[in-house]
Amino acid sequence: MSGEATDQQIADRPAGGNAAARRVAIHTHGCKLNQADSQALARQFREAGYVLVDPSAGADIVVLNTCTVTATADSKARQFLRAARRRNPDAVVVATGCYAQRAPADLERMEAVSLVLGNTAKAGLVDAARRELEQTAPGIPAPDGASGEVRAGRTRAMVKIQEGCDQVCAYCIVPRVRGRERSIPPETIIAEINRYAAEGYREVALTGTQLGTYGFDLPELDLVALLERILVGTRVERLRVSSLQAHEISPDLLELWAEPRLMRHFHIPLQSGSDAVLRRMRRRYDTARFAAALDMVRGEYPDAGITTDVIVGFPGESPEQFRDGLDFASAMEFSDIHVFPYSPRPGTSAWHSQDQVAEPEKRERMAEMLALSAESRVRFREAQLGTVRRVLWEHSSRRGLWTGLTDNYVRVRGASELNLANTITGARLVDLDGDWVAAEVAC
Repeated sequence: MSGEATDQQIADRPAGGNAAARRVAIHTHGCKLNQADSQALARQFREAGYVLVDPSAGADIVVLNTCTVTATADSKARQFLRAARRRNPDAVVVATGCYAQRAPADLERMEAVSLVLGNTAKAGLVDAARRELEQTAPGIPAPDGASGEVRAGRTRAMVKIQEGCDQVCAYCIVPRVRGRERSIPPETIIAEINRYAAEGYREVALTGTQLGTYGFDLPELDLVALLERILVGTRVERLRVSSLQAHEISPDLLELWAEPRLMRHFHIPLQSGSDAVLRRMRRRYDTARFAAALDMVRGEYPDAGITTDVIVGFPGESPEQFRDGLDFASAMEFSDIHVFPYSPRPGTSAWHSQDQVAEPEKRERMAEMLALSAESRVRFREAQLGTVRRVLWEHSSRRGLWTGLTDNYVRVRGASELNLANTITGARLVDLDGDWVAAEVAC
């Protein structure tokens, strides 16, 4: 469980500007790896001549790329699929992703769902959805223009560099739904980054399940060598590495961040600040190793944003162990903490534990950890006030007010009458603005 839990709809214009095409909506739940897969599906649909739209505009095909790391993620998937069917009663509704891989029968029983295609079937999803549409609704006319077409800002692309996990943590379903670790060849990665750059994307996030083990199955390659090749072989202005484990942080790796194209943001999952809980989780580090990794990062880049994931209520977590974890997370001074309640997943060893934390206690612990997350976020942003950061501006929430992301992963708002969409400028961070930071744009 790493990275941000997000819902993202991928939409763009079709390749070649073909307005007379059937419509597809792609919606994404979960991690950046899912987002990368959805962007790849969006490209394949565009190349097949489809217009990508919001489901509310009326789609012929609706694709949900699901997450299954928690029971809540499963529930959100089912809710979205039912709503998609209500909004698009004649559409082919496709469930794909990790939930579809883990429990296809659950989704096949849903009347709202036309096709269930797990992660292993994503490569053939476009053809399968097209065949289903031709069989079930051959008479649907092509749209007579670009009405309902959605244009997405081409600012940040996700590029998958590896997939799968061999580390089999006690709580995690990912190895079952993503398979064994396998690396994408560097030539393929570099070509994809260059293609996104040519399309106008200014930032690329490198994503996967276990980025730090990249290259174990390729000759004379590791993550350091891959990043070196990317820096030489591409010209995209901003690169992010989406997630690294504490035991994967090394001086050789950090040395690469002296290159300003690598963004000063590190996502390093903690999961628990109690050594006893980490052992039961089967994590490959203890709190001393984790703290040393953060010291190493901050020794080189004191302005870096460091975000993390924490699970509360893991089986057997005592009140004292939770308190140890809370204190440790506070001492690490994260820029943000993504907090998850432990959710039993069939097929994991923790599923069989008889020492489950009661739900009322789990909710209380969640509230305390979320409060710490909010405090940590404020402290980090307050420390940034007065500094000038490079910001990739994304869109305007209202006329003259732009939102964007700093290199060290702070969401900012800035006023400008200029069109800042997909531009990179300096910005002075001047004040807290709710979950955002107010910035003075320097053009």
